[in-house]
Amino acid sequence: MNTEASEKLRARAARHAALADPTRLRIVDLLTLGDFSPTELQDELGMSSNLLSHHLRALEEAGLATRHRSEADKRRSYLRLAAGALEGLVPGVEHSAGSVLFVCTRNSARSQLAAALWRQVSDIPSASAGTHPADRIARGAIETARRHGLDLPDRPPSGLDLPALEDGLVVTVCDNAHEELAGRGDVHWSVPDPLRLGTAQAFDAAFEDLAQRISGLVPRVLAKY
Repeated sequence: MNTEASEKLRARAARHAALADPTRLRIVDLLTLGDFSPTELQDELGMSSNLLSHHLRALEEAGLATRHRSEADKRRSYLRLAAGALEGLVPGVEHSAGSVLFVCTRNSARSQLAAALWRQVSDIPSASAGTHPADRIARGAIETARRHGLDLPDRPPSGLDLPALEDGLVVTVCDNAHEELAGRGDVHWSVPDPLRLGTAQAFDAAFEDLAQRISGLVPRVLAKY
């Protein structure tokens, strides 16, 4: 890990540590709404001035809050949320990719749904493939896509082109494919195979799992041109 990345990680850790206390988390919640004087915070939280001072000092040292003097009464100060205080509390961009390839074993359900879901929310091209492709897309996947208003292209499952593993971001969406590729993928999602049960509920559960994971991954992937 380079020095810059290490420093950013330490800064994130310090902010997480400061927010691990319920009182300090409550103070930050209040500061997202506006500025408060220590006296106002003391009244809001119902605590002694000494204890409040301890919490405010911890927030300031972690870079979460700043204070400034009142223009009206110079004896009063106001706390505000520091600029960018909440940035980096969740993971940031981790990948740049010219394309995204979703891989499962049969390329008949999970990887097909994942690629179609990705196309709804990102301009980065997506495709899907299977390590051992089936003859056709599973009927349950087609019906699930229809129920959720998802455009699932009517094309036969595709085999995995091994050189494609080097070209873009590879996301395995089943354990069999992940283990067969022996870690050659970039990201792995252990999504249960809906074909095992074959019910509408199983396919819907896979769809919702993939949709949630994709919504979390999209902000962390930048297009590479």
